[in-house]
Amino acid sequence: MQKLASAFIFLFLIGLTKVFGQEVPKELENIISPQVNPDQTVTFRFFAPKADSVQISSDFLPPIKVMSRFGLVDGPGKIALTKDKNGLWTYTSKALASELYSYSFLVDGIKTNDPNSPYALRNGASLTNIFIIGNGIADLYKTTDVAHGTLVHSWYPSSGLKTNRRISIYTPAGYEQSTDKYPVLYLLHGAGGDEESWAAHGRAIQILDNLIAQGKAKPMIVVMPNGNVAQDAGYGYGRDGFYKPEFLLPRSMNGEYEANFMDIVTYVEKNFRVKANKANRAIAGLSMGGFHTMHISRYFPNTFDYVGLFSAALMEREDATGKVYSQIDQTLKTQKDNGLKLYWIAIGKDDFLYKANVDFRKKLDDLGMKYEYVETEEGHIWKNWRIYLSQFAPRLFR
Repeated sequence: MQKLASAFIFLFLIGLTKVFGQEVPKELENIISPQVNPDQTVTFRFFAPKADSVQISSDFLPPIKVMSRFGLVDGPGKIALTKDKNGLWTYTSKALASELYSYSFLVDGIKTNDPNSPYALRNGASLTNIFIIGNGIADLYKTTDVAHGTLVHSWYPSSGLKTNRRISIYTPAGYEQSTDKYPVLYLLHGAGGDEESWAAHGRAIQILDNLIAQGKAKPMIVVMPNGNVAQDAGYGYGRDGFYKPEFLLPRSMNGEYEANFMDIVTYVEKNFRVKANKANRAIAGLSMGGFHTMHISRYFPNTFDYVGLFSAALMEREDATGKVYSQIDQTLKTQKDNGLKLYWIAIGKDDFLYKANVDFRKKLDDLGMKYEYVETEEGHIWKNWRIYLSQFAPRLFR
């Protein structure tokens, strides 16, 4: 058997030698991609000897306009790699600022992931590779040598939605060893996401671990539910098994989720050691989750002292027909009159939801409702939402 194996390896190497007309090039024996260099440039490599073109598409490149259901929005830019005599395509970026970046390859126009990197995240039906550049804001996104919290996945009963639903819950370092009670942040995802999104794309666990260890944020429980009413759990985790993801599932923005949100609060306050009062509850969300956050917080106007809208999808919707969406001005006024410690709105200048947020801020101004506003560069991207969480969490429960 050993002789047969040795003969096979010998013939395999002979075959490669014929393909390349020489010995196997050393650079093909262990392709490293992406390679983060000491000067914070990044080298990408892709072996495709028969390809006519290989490009990289990434959010570190200047954005390009792409058509979506919302009209023209910013998408990741593209740039070509260079092919050597062995069929190895290479590109080295300029020095990159500290951030978590995503990328994929286009081989003769066909999108594919990096075969040399296992680090990839799914958003809806899209899978992209990721890498981190440190020495800045992205150090918060790394797993560092600090005390770590615990991420659990459990199922809560929703009497209103008539099903058990999967939920992700972070408890801070020391929770299991103490008898203390903790405040709670309810953190909501956007369209295309699920109960895994904030822990994966958002790096919420690393952000909270690091901020708490640095004394910049109070120890807190973070509850990350699934905002898609049509699902009992995210793709591959629920009763429907494996099926093609959709960007926006039916019933996700028709009021059912918001109206039944207190099922989540009840479950958390029954099963975890929490401070169960308004002063120790916060709610925040991105995009669709910001839409949910705005409506939940005013529909239950004496429940949350801290509200965060991250690039919130605050435009009017034809499917927003539920009772939750009635008497918006009146319930916002009630929320204001009940008192809030922080109403925090953040959005990028290039976000397609920018005008909707301008209009909503005018509504708050007309109602005399105080809020804090943060405006950043760029658009509707995870880069901004991680930054917003990093800024919002230290403001809570002070």
